[in-house]
Amino acid sequence: MIAGRATPDGTDAYRRRANAAPEHFRAFGGCWLSSVGIGTYLGAEDSATDELYRNALTRALELGLNVVDTAVNYRHQRSERVIGQALSALIGKGALRREEIVVATKGGFIPFDGSMPTNPGAYFTETYLRPGIIRPDDVVAGCHCMTPAYLADQLERSRRNLGLETVDVYYVHNPETQLQEVDRPELLKRIRDAFTFLESAASDGKIGCYGTATWNGYRQPPAARDYLSLAELEKIARDVAGDKHRFRVIQLPYNLAMGEAFTLGNQPVDGEAVSPLEAARRLGIYVMVSASVYQGQLSRNLPPVLGEHLPGLSTDAQRAIQFARSTPGVGTALVGMKRVAHVEENAALVKVPPAPWSEFQKLFKEP
Repeated sequence: MIAGRATPDGTDAYRRRANAAPEHFRAFGGCWLSSVGIGTYLGAEDSATDELYRNALTRALELGLNVVDTAVNYRHQRSERVIGQALSALIGKGALRREEIVVATKGGFIPFDGSMPTNPGAYFTETYLRPGIIRPDDVVAGCHCMTPAYLADQLERSRRNLGLETVDVYYVHNPETQLQEVDRPELLKRIRDAFTFLESAASDGKIGCYGTATWNGYRQPPAARDYLSLAELEKIARDVAGDKHRFRVIQLPYNLAMGEAFTLGNQPVDGEAVSPLEAARRLGIYVMVSASVYQGQLSRNLPPVLGEHLPGLSTDAQRAIQFARSTPGVGTALVGMKRVAHVEENAALVKVPPAPWSEFQKLFKEP
């Protein structure tokens, strides 16, 4: 496996080589992360899609996007594997150094192996139940598990798939899924157990830091069953490992159609209800936002006002991404990209500064 992890010197070298516009790269833990990252969620589980992703990833890393996001369950582990292949090729020929890039993956949903098995129940039994990795009562909603034993297994699978000794960011994937079947005190206990394991994985050099990648959790009103309090989770991490805990990143969806991360005051911090983005800022947690173009739905037919307040761009996809990465508190806007043409279109933002607050705030004042 490839040794190393993202470092301040490595990401700074990448940043300088990219010759990017000011504020395209954002500081996190001494490293520099691109404000646009490539996601690998969508697509068929076949060799043709693997090849598309391999080419797209290579081009993205060439053009100034040094954040790569995936999960062990994406495309039945194929997305992680194709990332590993692309990184191995680039690093092997000296076009990239491991220290220059940030790779994030996730564990929580139970993945298949390359394709849908003919007998999913038998696969689950042979892969997870019989070896004792999962007990039947560990599984929630028929698809989700976050016990330390399970996360340890998934992290090892991800490291092998990616070919990396160290994963820069490891997320517990949609922990709010657990609330479909367990109560909140039990969820918090399970999160504490997961964080305790992840702290040990960080100490062992298997991950750089960890976080939670969510869909609904941080965007819900506090009374919702699947609501998550960021301050509550950060306190768990602090209780587990003190001020030097490694719970340092979160991921949640944010785009023109899903604005709660910026507009909804649902997160109590210091006696005040603030937005998820503001809560993360106060707690010193970096934010990566997913669904920046909402699986392509925001890549066309956007209102003209966006062009007026997000100038210098030629496509609606670029404007949607510019909106996400220009929002105060957003570190990296993730965009699923499996075609080189889309990478090149979206990577044009590397040379464009984010929109200043004076223009960005006007988007919320238009009738």
